Amino acid sequence: MKLDIIKNQWLDIVFEGRNKIYGAYELRKSNSKTTIKALIIGSIIFSFAVAAPLIASFLPDSGEEDVDNKVKIATVKLPPKKEEVKPNQPPPPPPPPKVDQVKFTKPVVAKAEEVTEDPPKIEDLKDKKVGSETIKGDPDAVLTVDEPVGTGTAAVVEEDNQVYNTAGIEVKPDFPGGIEKFYKFVGNNYKTPEEEGLKGKVYVTFVVEKDGSLTDIKVLRDIGYGTGAEAIRVLKKCPRWTPGEQNGKKVRVLYSLPITIQSAE
Repeated sequence: MKLDIIKNQWLDIVFEGRNKIYGAYELRKSNSKTTIKALIIGSIIFSFAVAAPLIASFLPDSGEEDVDNKVKIATVKLPPKKEEVKPNQPPPPPPPPKVDQVKFTKPVVAKAEEVTEDPPKIEDLKDKKVGSETIKGDPDAVLTVDEPVGTGTAAVVEEDNQVYNTAGIEVKPDFPGGIEKFYKFVGNNYKTPEEEGLKGKVYVTFVVEKDGSLTDIKVLRDIGYGTGAEAIRVLKKCPRWTPGEQNGKKVRVLYSLPITIQSAE
């Protein structure tokens, strides 16, 4: 007969012919149940002990709530309420002068019965100011000094220094006698370099100022051999132009000039 130690069959063989009512037999017979029950209870207790800190972290802290619930109440001083200025109110009366003021009555030639107010006597005007009415002075008043007349700021007129283009100007600048005379002036004064076969155009720009003078003379393109410098020399000795106008005022105008160069062959 094969004996299984895991099962309780061996107990009957060991306690055969013995007193089974004795406590040792009952203890060994219920040993497996007791072991399993102890293992389950122990696992539950161990799991609870391990999870206790995690559970405690989820619980609300009563101490923090007590601190948060304490609200400090402080009194705040509000700024004074601004007084509303009512519109169309008459200005306050001026303070009394430091020196007594006596009303001055202009002397008028009239009959004795028509005189309603006598002029002040010389003694009454001593150490007093003369005004349109009689005012009792205040010795503690602050002595005021009248402001000089003409301290206001004058309007500043900005000068128009913009450079206009001839295409959008109302009155274009003009050379004395017309533009054809200007071309003739340039042709008569321009000295062409003595280079054989020299041919081309020199492009020059300049600004006709408000007084008719030519400034900001620039050579945009030349053909070399001093042709650009010669154009600048001629324009610098040019007579004054009639300046351009915009909105009835003289303005600065940009003008461009092409000069054709062709040497004698």
